[in-house]
Amino acid sequence: MCAWCYGFTHVIRRLRALWHGRLTVEVIAGGLNPYAQEPITREEKERLAVSWHRVQERTSLPFNYGLFLNREFVYNTEPAARALHVVRRLRPALSLEVLRALHSAFYADGLNLTDPLVLAQVIRPFGIKENLFFTLFEAEDLIEETEKEFEFAQMIGVTNFPSVFVEGGMGPELLVKGFCQLDELEGRLLQHLEMV
Repeated sequence: MCAWCYGFTHVIRRLRALWHGRLTVEVIAGGLNPYAQEPITREEKERLAVSWHRVQERTSLPFNYGLFLNREFVYNTEPAARALHVVRRLRPALSLEVLRALHSAFYADGLNLTDPLVLAQVIRPFGIKENLFFTLFEAEDLIEETEKEFEFAQMIGVTNFPSVFVEGGMGPELLVKGFCQLDELEGRLLQHLEMV
């Protein structure tokens, strides 16, 4: 749930389509700002607004800056990551599409993704009924699974969002750190495959 990830989701979707049948994409939630409890400060809002504007300039994606007017808004990314885990458990093939929908709901529509009711509404069009969503969303094992994924991202060395790793013989290998366009990502992937 970072602005650059919002921009990058479109790049990954295009790469997956171009490499259909030759590439498997797995979304890993890195835990950008999980478990936050305090409303974001004016300084944080200013920093985020600058970052969002840069993403908007580079990707031409829409942004809704209305959340910055909400003094009580807490930028906690854990609920959205957990919602993605619900989807992964029920409809794993839709993970990237649901991530795109979550990004759009937050960045373009200005919806509060810390609210489970909002998350359920965003996910409903993907065939996941609210009662099932809430049952899994509140399940202790799913909460633990989400936390373990944050720890996994740290363990493999994710320091920038987004990051792309490829599965290598010794485990995940870093391919791209930070946002890039499709041609650069595809070039690095081809280069990596030549070295293997």
